[in-house]
Amino acid sequence: MAKPSLPQGTRDFNAEVLRKRNYIFDTIKQTFELFGFEPLQTPALENLETLMGKYGEEGDKLIFKVLNNGLDNKEKLAKTQEGFDKIINGKSSIAITERALKYDLTIPFARYVAMNFGQLTMPYKRYQMQPVWRADRPQKGRYREFYQCDADVVGSKSLWNEVELVNIYSNVFKKLSINVCIKINSRKILAALAASCGGLQHMTTITTAIDKLDKIGIDKVKQELVDNNIEDKAVQTIESYLQISGTNHEKIEALKAILNHPLVEEGLQEIAFLLAQHLPVEIDFTLARGLNYYTGLIFEVKALDTIMGSIGGGGRYDDLTGLFGVPNVPGVGVSFGVDRIYDVMEALQVFPDDIFNPTKVLCFNLGDNEAIKTYELMQLLRANNISCELYHEVAKFDKQFKYADKKSIPFVLIIGATELENNTCIIKKLSTGTQQIIPFKDVVGFFSQQ
Repeated sequence: MAKPSLPQGTRDFNAEVLRKRNYIFDTIKQTFELFGFEPLQTPALENLETLMGKYGEEGDKLIFKVLNNGLDNKEKLAKTQEGFDKIINGKSSIAITERALKYDLTIPFARYVAMNFGQLTMPYKRYQMQPVWRADRPQKGRYREFYQCDADVVGSKSLWNEVELVNIYSNVFKKLSINVCIKINSRKILAALAASCGGLQHMTTITTAIDKLDKIGIDKVKQELVDNNIEDKAVQTIESYLQISGTNHEKIEALKAILNHPLVEEGLQEIAFLLAQHLPVEIDFTLARGLNYYTGLIFEVKALDTIMGSIGGGGRYDDLTGLFGVPNVPGVGVSFGVDRIYDVMEALQVFPDDIFNPTKVLCFNLGDNEAIKTYELMQLLRANNISCELYHEVAKFDKQFKYADKKSIPFVLIIGATELENNTCIIKKLSTGTQQIIPFKDVVGFFSQQ
């Protein structure tokens, strides 16, 4: 029999890891609600047509497609086999998959808004914290199943929404003790670059290549552009664009010297609005956010004190619901990459000690009568939010002490025959070895003060 294993790119989480992850989730959730966002959940499965074509050619390749169900039916099984055979021969017209695991939370959100548009109060501010799936190559900080935590606003073109979302990023990462750089750019500026380098029809080609800059370097970006029929003069312009550096002001001036296009001015006006609010942001004109649906300001968050890919990102998408038959609904959103945030916090060792809340009291089991009285006290402790548990069987002291030690339980409560007769118990603090005799009536008060 083969050893049990997990699919590549997925993980189990034990209690220690889950407590840390829940600390991250709770911090993000509390901040979302502090800023007036309300929760939403969408299914793990979406219709394939909902997802395909929304993430660009590269993104479509990473969508996990789900085989049609009902294959216990001989007729459906035969059709599916026929479909596979035709796929192998390159002639398939039979749908063997019509559903897929969601790739992100944004497209399902847009689908939800389109389906419920008439019932939603606009602007609609929602947050979502759910797993997503991508058929990517697993590596450090990149998994096939991972959580996203998104906050989006639809039904408003106001740039104050972008201000709020940047402040959400700033608030969350400050609470998590992660020093970050929040980078901003505008897809309008990237559109101006494309228009100046052969036409807007090259927008996807150019942004997809630029999006790989950190991974493959500028020489390979240039080669990819050449391979996709971008002219040499345009490649030179793009190279100059990618080499823009300096302060925010210096970058803006350098951009103006390279590109002269109305969309540049539009993009810079939006960036200027954010800068005027004294937000902790850095302009990065190499930021592309390769997803096709972004139309305005875009964001990306990098941790400063450890090597890791982006731990957050997002932007404006002013007609995403138009993909589902409800046009002209502006929107903007950001996402937190919880799995990468966890890895960063582990590397930096910034998880607070007090997030670990193991059982506070182990109640020894020394016999039936003793256990009955012990259990009565346990119910009083739990009614006062003091976590406790009863050792599962009568056992020697040494065995029960070892159990408490392995689970990092700080106190043990002991009721033996003598204590039962005297209406008292022994409470021992394991870190110091000190113990006290406490009357039953004072037990809750004792632990409430610890």
